[in-house]
Amino acid sequence: MSVADCRARFRDLHAAEQLFVMPNPWDVGSARLLAWCGFEALATTSQGFAWSLGKLDQSVTRDELVAHVAELAEATDLPLNVDSERCYPDDPGGIAETVALLAAAGASGFSIEDYDPATGAIDDVELAAERVATAAGAAHNLPDPLVLTGRAENHIRGVDDLDDTIARLIAYRDAGADVVYAPGLTDLDQIAAVVTAVGVPVNVLGLPSGPTIAELASAGVRRVSTGSLLATAAYAALMAGARELLTDGTSRYGAQGVDREALQGAFDPPP
Repeated sequence: MSVADCRARFRDLHAAEQLFVMPNPWDVGSARLLAWCGFEALATTSQGFAWSLGKLDQSVTRDELVAHVAELAEATDLPLNVDSERCYPDDPGGIAETVALLAAAGASGFSIEDYDPATGAIDDVELAAERVATAAGAAHNLPDPLVLTGRAENHIRGVDDLDDTIARLIAYRDAGADVVYAPGLTDLDQIAAVVTAVGVPVNVLGLPSGPTIAELASAGVRRVSTGSLLATAAYAALMAGARELLTDGTSRYGAQGVDREALQGAFDPPP
C-alpha cells in the first residue's frame, strides 16, 4: 500500500468498533515476521530500538529515529505507529518539525508522552497539553493526517494516581489527541474507567500481569500494543543461550529455533 493508503487504513482501524493488536518490532526482520503473522498494524518501540543500537532508552537521536521509521515503513505494507517519546521539543524546529520528519519517513501515526527524562518527573499537565496541541496541529494539517496518541506516563513512572491519569488523558484529548494511552495499567476496572471517561480510542499496553485481549475488548479498549516486551523476550532468549554456552558448555538453546516456514514467508515472499 502507498503511505496514503496506510494512513487511511490506520484511521479506519481506530474508527472500527473492535479491538486490534499492534505489536512493536525493533528492526526490519522483526517487523516482517510480525507482518507475516497477520497483524493489521505495527508500532516502533523506543526501548527495543535503542537496545538494537547498543543504547539505553531515551538516548536515541531524532535522526536515528527518523531513519529507523523509514526502514520499518518500507519493510511492510502495514500502517506504522511511532513511539516518538516527547517528539524532541528541544531539537531544531521542535515538535512540529519532528512530526514533519516522521510523516516524510512514512509513519501513519505517532505518540507524544509527558515524562521528561531530564528532570525525572512528569510534565505539568498544562505544558504537556500545549505540546499535544502543537503535535495535533502538525499531524492533522497534513494532506493525509497522522493519528496522534497522547500518553500519560504516570503508571510506569511511579505515580499511581488514576484520577490524575484520567484528567491528563482528557486534557490531551481536548488538545487534539486521536487516541489516549496510559501504559502500565493492569486492573480491568481501572482500564474500563479510562475508556468510559475519555470517549476516544484507548490504547493499552499488554503486560504479563494484565488482562487478556478478550477481557480488554470487553472493556471497550480499541488498541493493544506490546511496547518493549517482544524485544525483551528476544534478548532474554539470547542471554539464556549465552549463559548456557559459558556455564554448561552446551547448545540446547538451539533446539528452540525460529520456524523456517515463517522465515521463508517473511523474508523471501513470492512476487
